[in-house]
Amino acid sequence: MADDFNLKELERRMDGAIASLKTEFTGLRTGRASVHLLDTVQVPAYGSTMPLNQVASVSAPEARMLSVSVWDKSMVGAVDKAIRESSLGLNPVMDGQVLRIPIPPLSEERRKELAKLAGKFAESARVAVRNVRRDGMDQLKKAEKDGDINEDEHKSLSNDVQKLTDQMVASIDEALKSKEEEILQV
Repeated sequence: MADDFNLKELERRMDGAIASLKTEFTGLRTGRASVHLLDTVQVPAYGSTMPLNQVASVSAPEARMLSVSVWDKSMVGAVDKAIRESSLGLNPVMDGQVLRIPIPPLSEERRKELAKLAGKFAESARVAVRNVRRDGMDQLKKAEKDGDINEDEHKSLSNDVQKLTDQMVASIDEALKSKEEEILQV
């Protein structure tokens, strides 16, 4: 069983939690334009709901301006409405098939709210990493109980799983610290 226990698989699952966290972080406004800011916007199009990047292209021509070029002229209104109704607090200005979106500076109160939200995202990622650790530890306990590994192997592999978990949690904390600094800088 020691051969069957796959630390790389646990690491892959933990990396998935961190990748998910970083994706959530890209949707948080930081006061300057980022093409990823609109990644979470869903547009009702062609009888279903689609991500914005499947009906338009997004660019950041200036530090505080996004430009959304809608490919289908009939979709401009739907894209405009989807951006306005998102929780991002943005108000696009229509210019033909292009929507210009000024990025207003964040108030101190809004910065603190976003930092708190980033903390919640990070805590969810930590919980996901700890759940993967728990699964790994359960596999090891079962293997020892079944006689597939001895107590020393169990202890050694448990230490490896814990080290990996500590590494991943440190990585999450580092990403959170970086995002909070980005949000809170004026």
